[in-house]
Amino acid sequence: MTTHVSRRSLLGLAGAGVGAVLLGGCADDEPSGPTSPQQIDWWHIQNTDPMLPVWAEMARLYTTRHDKITIEVNPLENEVFKAELAKVTKAGSPPDLFQSWGGGLLREQAEAGLVKDITSEVSPWIGQLLPAALQPYTIDGRIYGIPFDIGMIGFWYNRDLFAEAGITSPPTTWAQLLTTVQKLKSAGIVPIALAGKDKWPGHYYWAYLAMRIGGLGALRQAAEDGNFNTPDFVAAGEHFRQLIDLQPFQPGFRRAEYGSSNGQAAAMGNGEAAMELMGQWAPSIQASSSTSKLGIGGQLGFFTFPTVEGGKGEATDAFGGGNGFAVGRNAPPATVDFLRSLLRSENQRWAAETGAVLPTNLAAVGRIKDPNNQVVAAHLAVASGFQLYLDQAFPPAVGEQINKSVADLIVGSKKPEQIVKDITRVAQKQ
Repeated sequence: MTTHVSRRSLLGLAGAGVGAVLLGGCADDEPSGPTSPQQIDWWHIQNTDPMLPVWAEMARLYTTRHDKITIEVNPLENEVFKAELAKVTKAGSPPDLFQSWGGGLLREQAEAGLVKDITSEVSPWIGQLLPAALQPYTIDGRIYGIPFDIGMIGFWYNRDLFAEAGITSPPTTWAQLLTTVQKLKSAGIVPIALAGKDKWPGHYYWAYLAMRIGGLGALRQAAEDGNFNTPDFVAAGEHFRQLIDLQPFQPGFRRAEYGSSNGQAAAMGNGEAAMELMGQWAPSIQASSSTSKLGIGGQLGFFTFPTVEGGKGEATDAFGGGNGFAVGRNAPPATVDFLRSLLRSENQRWAAETGAVLPTNLAAVGRIKDPNNQVVAAHLAVASGFQLYLDQAFPPAVGEQINKSVADLIVGSKKPEQIVKDITRVAQKQ
């Protein structure tokens, strides 16, 4: 269930792909519209600037050009979205178009007949997209969703706060990261912002440590046998405890959400913490969550997750994923065409220019203007391997247990050797 891709299938393919897109430019021609009224119910999680108004305008423009179609846009906060989607899918009535990260949950939805197999409908234009981005949405060779964004998790840091603590360069090893945290604390600076209430941000640490210690092979093996009770996964928890024991997180982190006005992103955007481990969307959410609505601007830097001495993983192995959309089983025929419009080169360029999206359309990759996103794209271009978020790669029950178990580790209610047993118990029931 896990997703692994080589460096050749990541952004490094963009150069060859763009030429093919330009030669096939007629694929962006508008199709003829429907002859009968259709309403599309669209759920997404871009509920803040900068993408909230962009999605709204794309929907408005589409309905202007297709007078028989109306689009009901429902922007939802991430956790609210997950809860509401679970309710409607359990009732057998998924939205027509809805946010998806692919992986284990999409497989379950496909096997339950909740989403449409859109392979034949998208085949005329699917070659315009990055192959790596499509993998989490491809189930047994069939396509059930389309990615509009691809990226990776890494550390975003405040250059000024690092300098204030006498730190001249970002850490490249786990030992150096621990030293960096100690220096920041000694300078009276909160080292790391964390949304403890949301749980999913915490799992990034354990997952990355498992990758650095055991290599991608450890994750691949766990996907096959459901066994996380191995020395590599235990060691990942033990290393994470080294960081947790330094008490690096902001006061009240256990109650903090990711995108709220007093949450993880706001702590970074307001200059109240020196680092956060987060995806490519972090700079835009830091800005929109900050008091100034501007974030920390040029003070923001990025570095990849450190290596672990003696670990089997490569320093260039990336952990992350992307955002996409799946099509509900009862969606009207125009839904896939509207989805196609979101992935057209001009709309992907528009999204890329906001700084919140790393586009999947090869023709739009060159329009990444935000310097932070350029850095992330550069790291992806040389990635030696790729691992999808664990709470998305595995079936939902396993992903939920991983998030819960890592949260237990963070607050000290469970030990490293206990959480791997808890995760294994759930995984081997699937």
